Amino acid sequence: MTLPDLSGKTALVTGASRGIGRSIAVGLAKAGAHVLALARTTGALEEVDDEIKAAGGKASLIPMDLVEADGIERLADALTERFQALDILVLNAGSLGELAPLPDIDPRVWKHTLDLNVTANWRLIRALDPLLRNSTDARLIGLSSRVGGEAAKAFWGTYAVTKAAFDMLLKTYAEENAKTSVNVSLISPGPMRTEMRKLAMPGEDPETLPHPDELLPLVYHLLTRKEREPMRVSFKDWKGA
Repeated sequence: MTLPDLSGKTALVTGASRGIGRSIAVGLAKAGAHVLALARTTGALEEVDDEIKAAGGKASLIPMDLVEADGIERLADALTERFQALDILVLNAGSLGELAPLPDIDPRVWKHTLDLNVTANWRLIRALDPLLRNSTDARLIGLSSRVGGEAAKAFWGTYAVTKAAFDMLLKTYAEENAKTSVNVSLISPGPMRTEMRKLAMPGEDPETLPHPDELLPLVYHLLTRKEREPMRVSFKDWKGA
């Protein structure tokens, strides 16, 4: 796999402590970016930092909960003081919510999933927009899902509704930046060997699924491509192309 040259670029990855987020964070660091790795668990972030340092990369750890009252706004202020621009933003953090019929979903779970999967990402875009616009070639990548707006699936209502909203959030932001230096993409990874997938499908053999590292060539492509279309890319379709 050929690595792009991301030297001098600053990249913020949410949900960076495990799964897809971890693979992307390490992959960006190996390509030369200064990775700002954000997740709730300090211990897991330190493991990511060790892996990045072992590969000769550079990372800054941001242990925080994205649904915290004003944490995102304080983070943006801190980043603005330290960096002139944000070149890469990967919106990966998310929650599965509760797999249950819509009438049976716990209202607290519904609210938390909406807060994390949708509202926190809007707050991140809102707070980090000036830094993204300061970059000469900013790239925003969101991790999407087929159940979010493409294929309704019984009992997946919490996750599906929030992912559909997340998709429209990024599509709207993309339209608003059609003539700016901010390039927005959505990746639909499909089933992957992650803890979220294991939680959703406990009887499935994870070894039959692609490892999150297999997404990296697509991520690198989206970070370096010149054209803006298509905005939404399915990993399965791209791999088979």
